[in-house]
Amino acid sequence: MYQDNANFTSKDILEKDFKVDTRGYRPQEVDRFLDLIALDYNFFRSNINRLENEKQELIDENIMIKQEVRKLKQKLEILRESSNGEITNADLLRRISNLEKIIFGKE
Repeated sequence: MYQDNANFTSKDILEKDFKVDTRGYRPQEVDRFLDLIALDYNFFRSNINRLENEKQELIDENIMIKQEVRKLKQKLEILRESSNGEITNADLLRRISNLEKIIFGKE
């Protein structure tokens, strides 16, 4: 996602050549420093990718939880309307059965 906004890749950094001037920097020092920058760049890139994936997983989980809450609210409203606030043994057995399905993974 953020790669599109970056000016350089780690390969660009590693392969960058500077012109040598008579009073310029030492090429070996520049190369070592750019190597370290490229390592940091790769580290940050991998962290960003990991966090983006984690964020998407949390968004998906949040959507599922909201849908489940919505369904449970609808079921609760139906139960309230059908029993006028009274919970019968049949309602309790149905709830227990639904909970067992959820716990044991049987739909």
